[in-house]
Amino acid sequence: MSEFTVYGVPGSPYVRSALLGLEEKGADWRLDPLTMNEMRGPRHVQLHPFGRIPILDHGDFRLYETQAILRYLDRIIPNPALTPTDPRAEGCMNQLCGITDWYVMPDISSGIAFGRVVAPKFGIPVDEARIQAAIPRAKLCVAEIARLLGDQAYLVGASVSIADLMMAPHLAFLAETTEGQEMLASHPNLSAWIARMEERPSMKHTTWDRLASLAIAS
Repeated sequence: MSEFTVYGVPGSPYVRSALLGLEEKGADWRLDPLTMNEMRGPRHVQLHPFGRIPILDHGDFRLYETQAILRYLDRIIPNPALTPTDPRAEGCMNQLCGITDWYVMPDISSGIAFGRVVAPKFGIPVDEARIQAAIPRAKLCVAEIARLLGDQAYLVGASVSIADLMMAPHLAFLAETTEGQEMLASHPNLSAWIARMEERPSMKHTTWDRLASLAIAS
């Protein structure tokens, strides 16, 4: 039996973030999939009263909220560390985690990537007006993340942090869209960071297709 169980929908950027943390730590995990039809249904709200994903089980301990899951993993599996020791770098990491939740998710993932990447997979009509309305704020997000990244290898320095694991699944989706490619063309440092993250084994082991195949196998 795997040490950790993650509940969620394959393809969710937040589910992927939690799995990235487990992969980066070399932990043994399994995905207990939720279908789109199960979202906010009886099984789901038993796991998470607010009807969100992911949810982590570690033995008899259950935890939800992606940032909480990643911080917990970083405490119980100290190496490799995902939190910088420098207080300013840690502050920047926390800032970028907040940017992911409060701006990237609504303006990029919900605003653009859902319509362009997710909706077609499920036969959901694309809301073009919503995409167009999201573009100005998405451009602001991309520009600010690129500014904060600067010439660093990862978002807050030379090593991967929780900020990278929170942000990467969202921007990987954005990079698949025409709108995202146009935005990222003006920020080669951020495009390079996305490519750098995509090359990590943790990202390769948590692609939508691989998680979907694990869900079928379960």
